[in-house]
Amino acid sequence: MSKIQHLLTKEYANAYDLTYKKLYSSPSIYDAKGDLSKRWYVYYSFRNPETEKLERQTPIYSGVNQFKTVKERREAIKILAKAIETILENGYNPYDDSISVDESKKYSIPDAVTFALELKKNSLKENSYRDFRVRIKSFEKWLLSNGYENRYITSVNKKAAIGFLNDVLAATSPKNRNNTRANLSMFFQTLEDNDIITDNFIKKINVLKSTPERNKTFSTEQEKDILEYLLKNDTLLLLFIQFVSLNHLRPIEVVRLRIKDINIKDRLIYVRAKNKPVKTKIIPEILLNELPELDKYDGESFLFTPKGIGFDWTTNETDKRGYFGDKFKKVKDSLKLGKDYGLYSFRHTFITKLYKELVKNSTPNEAKSKLMLITGHTTMSALEKYLRDIDAVLPDDYSKHIK
Repeated sequence: MSKIQHLLTKEYANAYDLTYKKLYSSPSIYDAKGDLSKRWYVYYSFRNPETEKLERQTPIYSGVNQFKTVKERREAIKILAKAIETILENGYNPYDDSISVDESKKYSIPDAVTFALELKKNSLKENSYRDFRVRIKSFEKWLLSNGYENRYITSVNKKAAIGFLNDVLAATSPKNRNNTRANLSMFFQTLEDNDIITDNFIKKINVLKSTPERNKTFSTEQEKDILEYLLKNDTLLLLFIQFVSLNHLRPIEVVRLRIKDINIKDRLIYVRAKNKPVKTKIIPEILLNELPELDKYDGESFLFTPKGIGFDWTTNETDKRGYFGDKFKKVKDSLKLGKDYGLYSFRHTFITKLYKELVKNSTPNEAKSKLMLITGHTTMSALEKYLRDIDAVLPDDYSKHIK
């Protein structure tokens, strides 16, 4: 080899090493082989400028260990690994003191929204996630239309959030404003838990007083008219209403029922309540006698669908509940019942009737203790508040006390 070729080869090799040696390794995930009792983290190596060797950096946890199922934690840690990779691609250098970690992790508003939505997708129920997504995307749209375009999520403050909530209040109601505030708090808490922001300031925004709207109970005459109408015109809706009335289920719980949830042999029904484990309730004989033969249906099929009993129905739960609500609206319109009545009115009506029967032969406390097992209320105070709200407990005639 000639002298010039030797020098050229050496110089090229040095230049190649300096230019093409990768500065960092791709972030890797440690998931403890699925063991949730151990801490999961993301780790990577970065080239030390003094030794020119790739050296392992401090592991990063950033809130992933708050998730309590393997599925949720794996989803969260994948998102974290991707976020770290993006930060490295954007030039973060752990050996460069002029660039702080906080500066390297800034998210744009759309990126922060996407990050939170991806994390919450597997930890929220379908309806809760849908509601969360709609409200947070609305907040994103409001921010981008009010001077926050091309700004980091860290630039959003309490004043901006209050401005958005005031617009929601002006357009809707205190209840909707409060529900939006709750979702904003969930959003910013997710960002705080993952070190994207330093403080969830939504907690410092007050909750407005809101008077909830509650369906009225039916009178005896109204109940009789509805039964006659349904027997003649809509027996499927009648059976749906009997689950609300006789098993004291909420309409959303009824639309969740599948054929397999009805255990005829043991007279049990398995109810999927919101954000709670499956609850087991008895099927009272009065309802059992109304049920059709269910053995011929696929267990995974839904009990109630537009086509009838035992079909597939892929619509989301909110729309399913809305479908039966619309069917009952036709009944209300026919019988000239006002907007104060709905499917919930049946639950209120029959719980009121049941309480009045139970209290005839027992003390109020004994009656309420029995009623708790039937309605599914988890505390006596919750049941008592519910009974007060629906006016189930009324005094005896007090005329003789007035002089």
